[in-house]
Amino acid sequence: MLCAVTGPAHAAPFAAAVAAIEAAPALAVAAADQADIAGSAAAVATAADADTAVTLAGTVHVAGKALNGVDRAKLRLDEVPGGVSVVSQEQVEKGRVFTNEDVLAFQPGVYAQAAGGTDGIKISIRGSAINRGTNFFRSGTLFLFDGLPVTGPGGTPYELFEPLGLSRTEILRGANAFDSGALMLGGAINYVTRTGRDANPFEVRVEGGSYGYRKVAVSSGQVIGNLDYYVAGIASERDGYQQLSQGESRGFIGNLGYKIAPNLETRFYFRYRKTDNYQPGALTVAQVEQDPRQANPVAVAQNAHRNQPGSRWLANKTTWAIDDSSSLEVGLVVHDYPIDQQLAVNVGSWGFADASYSLQYARRDTLFGKRSETKVGALSTNHLNHGWLDTRVRIPAAATASLPVGTLIRRAEYDGEDHILHAGNDLEVAQNLWLTTGVSAVKTKRYTEVVYPVTNEPYNRSTTALAPRAGLRYTFDNDVQVFGNVSRSVEPPNTWAFLTIPPTFTSGPATGLSRRGLDLKDQKANTVEIGTRGRAFDSNWSLSVYRALVKNELLSVEVIPASATSAAITAESNATPTVHQGIEAGLESQLWQGGASGKLSARQSFTLNDFYFRGDAKFGRNTLPGIPKRFYQGELQYEHPGGFYASLSLQAASPIDVDYANSFRTHGYGIVNASFGYDHPSAGWKLFADLRNLANKHYVSSVAPAYNDAGTDQRRSAPGEGFGVYAGIQYAFR
Repeated sequence: MLCAVTGPAHAAPFAAAVAAIEAAPALAVAAADQADIAGSAAAVATAADADTAVTLAGTVHVAGKALNGVDRAKLRLDEVPGGVSVVSQEQVEKGRVFTNEDVLAFQPGVYAQAAGGTDGIKISIRGSAINRGTNFFRSGTLFLFDGLPVTGPGGTPYELFEPLGLSRTEILRGANAFDSGALMLGGAINYVTRTGRDANPFEVRVEGGSYGYRKVAVSSGQVIGNLDYYVAGIASERDGYQQLSQGESRGFIGNLGYKIAPNLETRFYFRYRKTDNYQPGALTVAQVEQDPRQANPVAVAQNAHRNQPGSRWLANKTTWAIDDSSSLEVGLVVHDYPIDQQLAVNVGSWGFADASYSLQYARRDTLFGKRSETKVGALSTNHLNHGWLDTRVRIPAAATASLPVGTLIRRAEYDGEDHILHAGNDLEVAQNLWLTTGVSAVKTKRYTEVVYPVTNEPYNRSTTALAPRAGLRYTFDNDVQVFGNVSRSVEPPNTWAFLTIPPTFTSGPATGLSRRGLDLKDQKANTVEIGTRGRAFDSNWSLSVYRALVKNELLSVEVIPASATSAAITAESNATPTVHQGIEAGLESQLWQGGASGKLSARQSFTLNDFYFRGDAKFGRNTLPGIPKRFYQGELQYEHPGGFYASLSLQAASPIDVDYANSFRTHGYGIVNASFGYDHPSAGWKLFADLRNLANKHYVSSVAPAYNDAGTDQRRSAPGEGFGVYAGIQYAFR
């Protein structure tokens, strides 16, 4: 993050504070959180004036203005010449915090929707993973905890993403996540965990409400000399909005930091979570609108559910402030995530484990007499000891009718490596005008083989690519910033994706299952983005317009629906050229300031998703299905200085195409929510009530697209949750 006075000028709302610091020679801001230091080229400097730059636990005072972790993250991300945003967990926790849909609400460019209240939500940024439904591995976006990767060659499992226990969430759309090592179309989402510096010695939160929902979180965090810790235990259960959508989770989050020396700190992180989520299956649009609480009868007959028996994420990050101009950060991660899928007539037992390391070096100096910030980094992730998938008989039928339950019918092995080396520079070519340049070198390896029944048909591939990036940003004297960038993204297929398509076994118990990997190409895109952000008339805004020309887009399609005796057959392959373009707009406004009478504010986000084929031989310029073309979220909130608050919000979406032929679509919708609560100014307790979908609107929130439904209404859709009432209470001993 920005720490030194020699840094660039910044956009609102912090430019004035930074300018005040820059007026004092040799004055610097000392970072309270060493974990933020290596995120930028700014090095840590000692504060020369304690009244102007004072370090406190979790807070930095800049020119008399206290900046918490969210404010510091906004300052740092203002240096990115593109679309970024920061989510304050304090704002999120004013209401129910069930899934990451609650965390990622009101974020331009982000489509994050749960289905019937289930845990595995659909997340798409700029059309990433547009082909996936809910409860899938997430693709197209790099997911991070505290700047360290969760995503691996197999994609991103969703069970570890408990939405409580966070300090903030950073969203860097598209190539704006370049310095994180992200080269995917969607960019990166970084979930930042609380530490002992911004936590309470004891805190408990209880939530509950409609459809049997209940959640309990207990946490503790403190600073003890040079050591600080944060731990949280979280458990949740639900009966479910839909039939067969009950679920439960148990998890633990913790980190331990130690300041070895004034300029050297290390921190260990640990996350564990187990989940068991029943799967109601997809419905037709007509079924959703008639009775969204029903489940797919095939899923009911098969008692479909997905069990994550216990995923673990262990990491270490060590940060060294080498001198006043440079810093080095080294990260190590081990991630183990087994899965037990009991979704159809067969059981799919997955074994995945990844090892990752990251390296970030940052330096601030001068180049050709101009202020310069250089960042060099590496991100490497690989499967440990091969991932594997065992397919066993669950319900004997068809080719397995004569076999006992539990009989192994196929074993597949996977292996993959992703290695990224990236280097970038920010150069102030003129007053308040910064040029950003960078390039990433990417090397990927993929291997898959069916080892039982023995086929002797292994699939191997190795690819290399370069991904350059260039951008400009200029900050006017009135704190308005304009920016633009051009970039390239490179996204290899997930390791398991090579075995989701024919050829298949044609005889024996494994009939219909893939027998060998089929070659897939990397998805690549060239993107242009322009935009602006700033503050004026008591409002903060951000606006990005982008256009990406995509080649070999990875599109997964359900080609054969599930039946009583067989699972659905999906295919992931490279599409003909496509276009992803859109508008991402966010606005936060203070509408009225009444002093002791309170204040009235509004926040809004609008996303235009214009995604289509670029002259496909069969589908021409058809729209890519899977998410709505227009998506809006808006909220009006009243806050009283005594602690009371209330809000009214609207979510609206246009229809969603359900197939690539654009032969059928869902209906658009609008839902209204309300919430109110009380946050005691000093006693450490707060309570809230959330009313969701006040009109009990029946609507489709997520679609798993198909190839061509020929105008018929097939089971592709998942319902959004109906009217619900939720309440919670939180107490913190400070």
